[in-house]
Amino acid sequence: MGRFIYGNGQSKTEIEDRTLAHLQHVMGSKLRRSECFFFSWRDDVSVGDGRHSVWIHPSANLEFKFHGHRSPQLNRDWLEALAKVANSSSGLYVVPEPTPGRRAPTTDALPISV
Repeated sequence: MGRFIYGNGQSKTEIEDRTLAHLQHVMGSKLRRSECFFFSWRDDVSVGDGRHSVWIHPSANLEFKFHGHRSPQLNRDWLEALAKVANSSSGLYVVPEPTPGRRAPTTDALPISV
């Protein structure tokens, strides 16, 4: 289980390494184009079970801490699905990984827990 840490470290969440690698790729792509967006997740019940959103911008401090030492193979269909929601008015949130060759359904619903 990896960790996404934003800003001064007060905003953070645990995310499975494979999911985190995909998020890092999508966020990096948007930030290279100087695009700002929200990133949202549901908090674990241990910290209140609420929803958390942070504004991602080119000068934001982002940290991706991976538990494992190997980089996972990225699923292009999942990257496309994540990029699509990142470009929506809802901003980026984790959508289910599609089976290779099948696109993931995307909606403007609340983000799933990570």
